[in-house]
Amino acid sequence: MYEWVKMATFAAVLLEHDSLVEVDGTLNLTAEERRKRILGWQTEAGEQFYFELPRGIYLHDEDLVHIPDRDLVLRVAPRPEPVMTVRASSPLQLLRASYHLGNRHVPLQISETWLRFPPDPVIAEMLQEMGLTVEEEIVPFYPEVGAYHHHH
Repeated sequence: MYEWVKMATFAAVLLEHDSLVEVDGTLNLTAEERRKRILGWQTEAGEQFYFELPRGIYLHDEDLVHIPDRDLVLRVAPRPEPVMTVRASSPLQLLRASYHLGNRHVPLQISETWLRFPPDPVIAEMLQEMGLTVEEEIVPFYPEVGAYHHHH
């Protein structure tokens, strides 16, 4: 459990990708953390604090978060996390798996040749019974954010 210093909440504003902006640190986040409004960060000197993002923000890799109260700019980077990767012998088989996973509201990353979701042995067993290959990995996870969600 984290022992964060109790400090005031700092509003954070997303900046456009700009190579001229000086970055003070990296915010390594899992897929779930990139959706949270309140995040914590620790400086190189060991100072820990929380900051708050505006509602409806979903952070993406390389986004820059400006924390005005601290005059800090942090770059978002993915933190590898445990996932299950599904592979199929045909595109139709992968499409069927996507249907069943969506029907169960499983967070899902979709590519042309595989699907990725958070570890769930029950779901993995269902997919294996359908003839798909499921393997555990630790990689960055980028689930779909939904049809009605827009970037920034």
